[in-house]
Amino acid sequence: MLYGLWSRYIFPIFVATFYLFLYVPLTVLTIFSFNANKLRFDWTGFTTQWYRALWHSTEVWHALQTSLVVAGASVALCLTMSSLFIFFGSQRTVRRMLLLFYGNLALPEIVLAVGLMSLFYFSYVPLSMTTLIAAHTVLGLGYVVPIMYDRYQELDKRYVEASMDLGATAWQTFYRVVLPLLAPSLLVSALLVFIISFDDFVLSFFCASGSTQTLPMYIFAMIRSGSSPIVGALSTVLLLMSGLVVLIMFALPGRKRGLW
Repeated sequence: MLYGLWSRYIFPIFVATFYLFLYVPLTVLTIFSFNANKLRFDWTGFTTQWYRALWHSTEVWHALQTSLVVAGASVALCLTMSSLFIFFGSQRTVRRMLLLFYGNLALPEIVLAVGLMSLFYFSYVPLSMTTLIAAHTVLGLGYVVPIMYDRYQELDKRYVEASMDLGATAWQTFYRVVLPLLAPSLLVSALLVFIISFDDFVLSFFCASGSTQTLPMYIFAMIRSGSSPIVGALSTVLLLMSGLVVLIMFALPGRKRGLW
């Protein structure tokens, strides 16, 4: 009786309430990004002036360029370092060090950010774009290495052995055999690290110099100076971009073949 009541009424209501709590604020944000009222407290008319102001804002474009450079560099470093570490490192060493990458995920991000900033100061390394990329790479490795390791363990090692028996070097086997088999996991890891790095604020706030400003830091600075309708327009654009990435992810042919 109680189970039937839960499965028929309570659980669907709970799920619907959860999705309303998740998507109603996004809907309100999108609607009011077209509000002509600059104070945004009530609706006074439809306008697209905030999107035009966003398009002509040099600060937004500079912050977007910084975020894309940092995210792209973090993706390249994470994929390269994790692939080489898993394939060329001994399996015993990889298994022992795997716990460190899981610990990276278990740590609060604020602890990781303060630790990295302290390390940079202790090593007399000035905060810059380089330190920001290094911090995002450390964060991304905590996601990429476990994913790549699990996928590598599922591979049929006979392909690697056959490549070695036919005279291929370790690098040739890695490039021509292992990487194509790991391609779906590499793509998923790249998208994951890019999204995490692009949206990250805590590491950027602690490990970037005063002249380096990512897009989340720019939004934070605008919110601190007062609510601006440009923030709503920018958030709507980012929401559409995130939705587009999800659609592309589901449209990839590799997913239909069950490669990930």
